[in-house]
Amino acid sequence: MPANSRKLGKSNLKFHVALTATDAPYSQWQCRIMYYWYKKMKNMPGSDMGKFTRVLHSGKGDHLMDEIPTFVVDPLPEGLDRGYIVLNRPWAFVQWLEKATIEEEYILMAEPDHIFANPLPNLAHGYNPAGFPFFYIKPTEHEKIVRKFYPEDKGPVTDVDPIGNSPVIIKKSLLEEISPTWVNVSLRMKDDPETDKAFGWVLEMYAYAVASALHGVRHILRKDFMLQPPWDLEVGKRFIIHYTYGCDYNMKGELTYGKIGEWRFDKRSYLSGPPPKNLTLPPPGVPESVVRLVKMVNEATANIPGWDSLNSG
Repeated sequence: MPANSRKLGKSNLKFHVALTATDAPYSQWQCRIMYYWYKKMKNMPGSDMGKFTRVLHSGKGDHLMDEIPTFVVDPLPEGLDRGYIVLNRPWAFVQWLEKATIEEEYILMAEPDHIFANPLPNLAHGYNPAGFPFFYIKPTEHEKIVRKFYPEDKGPVTDVDPIGNSPVIIKKSLLEEISPTWVNVSLRMKDDPETDKAFGWVLEMYAYAVASALHGVRHILRKDFMLQPPWDLEVGKRFIIHYTYGCDYNMKGELTYGKIGEWRFDKRSYLSGPPPKNLTLPPPGVPESVVRLVKMVNEATANIPGWDSLNSG
């Protein structure tokens, strides 16, 4: 908890769940599963979840508009994302915050490959947002690069939190301040070859961390915010399963990461269309987190109307 954490008072703790997405089939099927579990967890005891918006940065609607509450925004002008589609995320939030009516005082920035495993309370504390500490976001190890965007007169590099923008629960008014800076820092980082090479696919995460630090915002770091199979072995009391890593195992239940397993679940196996219903469960010995993930995917695909037909469109 940051030292200068301000007292919360009696403000409304509900947060709006917002995820940025494209109209690609790969994004669509993940959003459908994510929304299914949001609906299941939203009204359970301990949840502070408010309404839900899929912020669709394709510039036009798609066939999920009636299924998932969606707000359409424009992508970055052609060429500006430099082929790095994630740069559209901060620009999508800027547009959504400016144009949409959002009742809640707080916002959860989420992603399509998140599944709510437990009801999520508001982990923020007044003007201190809650974030998840990623082991691979290390501002202090990249001080020379971070200083290009976070000058010494702003404070020590340790003021840049080891986070990305998601998952983060943040006061809406704060996100409105930070988002334009986040866009600018993202584009400046992408334009700097040294920074682009060093940060690679996590560049936009560093951009959010730097942008929030430039506004003097410190995050409460919550390791229980999220788990990432296959590295985290149990769900326990953690709130979000993030299935970004492939899960590969042999039939003895041993992890074969980096080598395609005899049993596997990897979201990238379904780039052009959805996973089939009733995926085979992992063999005995595979961690509970992976078993739970596959069971949750299976439950969603079994219950979402028109899973196969809608996704093939």
